[in-house]
Amino acid sequence: MIIDYRYHIASLVAVFIALGIGILVGSAVLGNDGIVERQKQLADRLEAQLEELRQKNEAVQARANNLEIDNNIQKQFEKQVLPPLISGKLTGKRLAIVETNSYGFRDDLVNTLAMAGATVQSVTTILDGFDLTDHKERLISELGIKEQSENEIIGFLATETARGILTGEKQALLNTLAQAELLKLSGDYGVPVDAVIFIGGSQDQTLVKTEIVDYPMIDYFLQQKIPVFGVEETNVTYSYMKAYQKKRMSTVDNVESVPGQLALVMSIADKPGHYGVKPTAQQLLPPFDTTGGVGNSQNGQSVGGNSRP
Repeated sequence: MIIDYRYHIASLVAVFIALGIGILVGSAVLGNDGIVERQKQLADRLEAQLEELRQKNEAVQARANNLEIDNNIQKQFEKQVLPPLISGKLTGKRLAIVETNSYGFRDDLVNTLAMAGATVQSVTTILDGFDLTDHKERLISELGIKEQSENEIIGFLATETARGILTGEKQALLNTLAQAELLKLSGDYGVPVDAVIFIGGSQDQTLVKTEIVDYPMIDYFLQQKIPVFGVEETNVTYSYMKAYQKKRMSTVDNVESVPGQLALVMSIADKPGHYGVKPTAQQLLPPFDTTGGVGNSQNGQSVGGNSRP
C-alpha cells in the first residue's frame, strides 16, 4: 500500500492547531490568575496528603519499634523460664535424633535436651532422601542388595539404618552410605536409647519421602518398643505432621521455638500429644496443673503406641 505522507502531515498540523485553540480558550475562560489558583489548590492538596502519609509512616514505625521491644522482652522471658521448667525432666534419658529433611536444625535443640538432663547419643542425617541416582549399582554390589525397584532399595536402606542406630550391627552399611554421601553420622551407635526424635518437614518437595524413608525407620523403632517423636520447624514449606500422626506418634510443629522445645521435652517425659501452632496441632503446650507441674495432655488420654508405662 502506497503511503500518502501529505495526509499524515495534514493530520499532525490539525492536531497542533486543535491544541493551540484549546490553550487559548482555556486562558480566555479562566485567565492566568485562575490557572495559578488551580495549581495552588492542587499543590496544597498534594502537600496535605504527603503530610498525612508521613504521620501514618511515623505511627507505623513507632508501632514496629514497640513490637520489637516486646519481642525482645518475650525472648528474654522465655530464655529465663525455660531452664526451671525443664530441669531434670529427662534425667537419664538417652536419645537418638534422625533428620530426614537435609536442611539441618538448630543447636539450641540439643542444648535444651541436655538442659533437661537427656543425652543425645547420635544424630543421623539422611542426605537428599537417599537419592540413588549415582549410587544404585555401587550399593547393590557392595551391600549385596538383590535387584529391586528404587523405592524398595530406599526402604531397605532406611530400615537397615534404623537397625544400625539401635544395635550397632550395621556399622559397615552406615559407613558405606556415609562414604556415598547419603548419610551423615555423628555420635555413638549401637548404644541403647530411650526415645528417637525424627526431624522432618521440608523446603523441597522432591525430598518429601515419608512413606519410603521415614515410615520404615519409624516402624522399626516402634516394633522395638522405642517411643518416637516427630518434630519440624514452623516455616517449612511441606509439613510432615499429618504423615507422622498417622503413626500415632507425638508431634511438635514449632520445635525451633522455646514453646516447641518445652512441648517436646514434656512429650518425651510421658506427656504425649500434638503440640504447636499449625492446624495439625491440638494445643500449644501440655496443660499445667495447679501444683505447677504439667498435667496429662488430651484430658488424660495418651497417644497410642508411643509412650511407655
